[in-house]
Amino acid sequence: AVVCGRRYDVRIRVRSGGHDYEGLSYRSLQPENFAVVDLNQMRAVLVDGKARTAWVDSGAQLGELYYAISKYSRTLAFPAGVCPTIGVGGNLAGGGFGMLLRKYGIAAENVIDVKLVDANGKLHDKKSMGDDHFWAVRGGGGESFGIVVSWQVKLLPVPPTVTIFKIPKSVSEGAVDIINKWQLVAPQLPADLMIRIIAMGPKATFEAMYLGTCKTLTPMMQSKFPELGMNASHCNEMSWIESIPFVHLGHRDSLEGDLLNRNNTFKPFAEYKSDYVYEPFPKSVWEQIFGTWLVKPGAGIMIFDPYGATISATPEAATPFPHRKGVLFNIQYVNYWFAPGAGAAPLSWSKEIYNYMEPYVSKNPRQAYANYRDIDLGRNEVVNGVSTYSSGKVWGQKYFKGNFERLAITKGKVDPTDYFRNE
Repeated sequence: AVVCGRRYDVRIRVRSGGHDYEGLSYRSLQPENFAVVDLNQMRAVLVDGKARTAWVDSGAQLGELYYAISKYSRTLAFPAGVCPTIGVGGNLAGGGFGMLLRKYGIAAENVIDVKLVDANGKLHDKKSMGDDHFWAVRGGGGESFGIVVSWQVKLLPVPPTVTIFKIPKSVSEGAVDIINKWQLVAPQLPADLMIRIIAMGPKATFEAMYLGTCKTLTPMMQSKFPELGMNASHCNEMSWIESIPFVHLGHRDSLEGDLLNRNNTFKPFAEYKSDYVYEPFPKSVWEQIFGTWLVKPGAGIMIFDPYGATISATPEAATPFPHRKGVLFNIQYVNYWFAPGAGAAPLSWSKEIYNYMEPYVSKNPRQAYANYRDIDLGRNEVVNGVSTYSSGKVWGQKYFKGNFERLAITKGKVDPTDYFRNE
């Protein structure tokens, strides 16, 4: 496809799972002659249990990868995204994280080899592509550096039993005080415990996974985070593989049905933004979030994922994903609507709350997560057939901080004519 495209001056865009928030894997916001290479039928997963590795094609979905791992062992896992229908290719190329973030970091840093077609149509692996190119595709947005058709990943140990709890707290039940404490506690907890928050309306749901049993978790919570009021009645013990649908869907009735269902559950229209937080919010900010912003017309959802432990101990330059030391938590702003003309209020809410949060989040640059793609952060400008460094730097430093320069240099080496590009 690459050789043919170059011959006839047709650029290539690559789609694996179709979860690109801006749809840039299959559409263009400006006139562009391109073809889509859809990898969704390239979905093989080959698990080597003895080596604790797996080769997985980019078109496989995370649920298919997780299920294949579980067929070999219930005590091996892979630390990628929460949603089973996310495509492996896009998730790993942009970073990828879920409930194992604090224990094992992002998915991309657990990639040990790839099979990649470069801008000249040549097939490479880690050895032949070189260190910079291999570094770039593991979290730098793989669509700029070639077509990764397959990934070799490390499989990591988990105990036979993990414990999940989901505890909702409304404003009237003290949600503001509890989350005000959470921002101090959650990044300092042991790596085996992750407590994220899903906030919708005047309510926060504290959703946790602990790599161990309820018997061990309960006294830990009562000691380190008594404000939440967690007790044994909140515990749901299960295997790690069962936790995937339980966290995402709230049940574990059918592993095959839930993990191998390739239907994309995204709503028809959506808007996403993201932030990183280095300093605790004043309590007044939490009061505004729950008392004003989340109850406005058109209000969306806010998801807070804590950092600390492994993800924060890894050097910023280890992969293109730079959000490491000092991050307390990240925020995802999510909004949906269902009819073509119904987006005014949700879009307005997303823009306004993003502006409101500016004083309280990361600065110089205001950081964002590459897999929560947001075209409002900037877009490429093409001059003489090539995307300019200056336009890329606007959004690139927000996603990659100081790593953007190395990414840009690598791009110039491996794809000097900018064959692989989007906005």
